[in-house]
Amino acid sequence: MTSARLAAHLGEYALLMRLDRPIGSFLLLWPTLWALWLAGRGQPTQKVVIVFLLGVVLMRSAGCVINDIADRHLDPLVARTRQRPLAAQRVSVREAMGLFLGLCGLAFVLVLSLNALTVWLSLIGLVLATVYPFMKRWHHLPQVHLGAAFGWSIPMAFAALTDTVPGVGWLLFATNVVWSVVYDTMYAMVDRDDDLLVGAKSTAILFGEHDKRIIGCLQGLLLAMLIVVGVVAGLGWAYYLGVFAASWFALYQQYLIRDREPAECFKAFMNNNWFGLAVFCGIVLDFLPTISS
Repeated sequence: MTSARLAAHLGEYALLMRLDRPIGSFLLLWPTLWALWLAGRGQPTQKVVIVFLLGVVLMRSAGCVINDIADRHLDPLVARTRQRPLAAQRVSVREAMGLFLGLCGLAFVLVLSLNALTVWLSLIGLVLATVYPFMKRWHHLPQVHLGAAFGWSIPMAFAALTDTVPGVGWLLFATNVVWSVVYDTMYAMVDRDDDLLVGAKSTAILFGEHDKRIIGCLQGLLLAMLIVVGVVAGLGWAYYLGVFAASWFALYQQYLIRDREPAECFKAFMNNNWFGLAVFCGIVLDFLPTISS
């Protein structure tokens, strides 16, 4: 294989892993960082942070690959996805499966450097990530499953730093599930017409004409749960300032989806990156006085 062909092939792998679209990595990253900073009381160990950062990239990439394997017969029917490497047959299923297994293997090697509880939890995370892409064929709540898969780094982070998963860890996990339903329903609103045509299920289809109202209620629940997390974790005013800032992003997202225009719904989905960052900044700022003293 010539260097040009090799570079082109590696480029297709990069597209398969969505390395050109990092939003998914960010939406996985923020709850991971929330958990690491809470579990480490503002001072998580460097080794654990590096392992989780690399794990975020590897497992998000693996999730994209297995998603395209699962959707290889549906993606050619949808304008937005028909040019994906598998859908356009520029990458074979065998190659994609090899890439998926390789990414999962690398992630597992990283986890082996942590304690036994984290290793066992990682196996559950692998199952969640592997079966998620098939959920849209079975029920209308794949977004809930996505939240569990994206949020499983939360109990893993607590386990890695404290060798246990306290109540606040599971509360934060549940909070992330709600957040995932919020932003992934916005994303599903973009594809609702195509999903109806190909028979895929989603919360956007389930909620129907009540979608904006239900998303608004879920955003309210999300903010309330974040406040409860702060109370249980004993956080101070800086954290609540971060949650307050996040609430304005939630309001802006409601404005964007007001007419259900696909492009605006996609902007609302993307805006959740700033929501997650605002909460993380609040956590970091809240622990700064403790660290400096």
